[in-house]
Amino acid sequence: MPKITYIEFNGTEHVVDVTEGLSVMEGAVTNLVPGIDGDCGGACACATCHVYVDPAWVSKVGTKEQMEQSMLDFASEVKENSRLCCQIKVSKALDGLVVRLPEHQY
Repeated sequence: MPKITYIEFNGTEHVVDVTEGLSVMEGAVTNLVPGIDGDCGGACACATCHVYVDPAWVSKVGTKEQMEQSMLDFASEVKENSRLCCQIKVSKALDGLVVRLPEHQY
C-alpha cells in the first residue's frame, strides 16, 4: 500500500497507508488527518481538500483539469503546486507522496 505524508500547517506529519484507487483526500479522511475536510465527498465541487504538492512530486500527480482549476479559485493562498487532493488518485507510483496543508480550508 502506498504511503502518503500529509504535513499540517503547523508542521505535524501524518504518514499513512492509502489503498490504491482511493484519492489522496479519501486517504486523509479515512485516516482522520486534520485539515482535509472534503466537504463535497470528492466531487470536485468545493475546495476543502486543497493541498500543496511537494515540488518533487508535482510532475507525478498528473495535471489539473479545468473543473479543478475553477474550484481552486475558491481556495485561499493558491500556489503553482496547489491541488485539490480529491482529484489525485493513489497508485503505486505515488508511494512516498508528500502534500502540505494550507492554514485554512474554505
